[in-house]
Amino acid sequence: MKDVTAAIMFRDNQVFIARRAPGEKHAGGWEFPGGKVEVGESPEECLRRELLEEFGVEVEVKEFVMESIYTYTQGSIRLLAYMVNILNGEPQLRVHDCYEWVNTGELLDYNLLPADVPIAHKLTQIKLCRAVDR
Repeated sequence: MKDVTAAIMFRDNQVFIARRAPGEKHAGGWEFPGGKVEVGESPEECLRRELLEEFGVEVEVKEFVMESIYTYTQGSIRLLAYMVNILNGEPQLRVHDCYEWVNTGELLDYNLLPADVPIAHKLTQIKLCRAVDR
């Protein structure tokens, strides 16, 4: 099973998602961006590296949110989601063909990759709980 990271980035109460470009694995699917954890690399280091490579942004990795395990035809992954803050830069498209800042209640309207769907569900629940707590 491969460990893969996912960044949960909020701005103005909206979360960042990106769509895989044509020609990429899972093209057309929306995801919380991140990537495969390399040998000797922590998930936090992976997220910092991947977001710099794929979007040109420097980030601070915050708390762990959850894991999602899913088996694709190529094999199983353990998707590790972390809260992330952008420290420097604006997202630039390098591997994806589109990105959006989305209200959590709208996440499931997008064609999310299967491993990302449980994370979207959790984010929706968190936002609902926060709204009830007010």
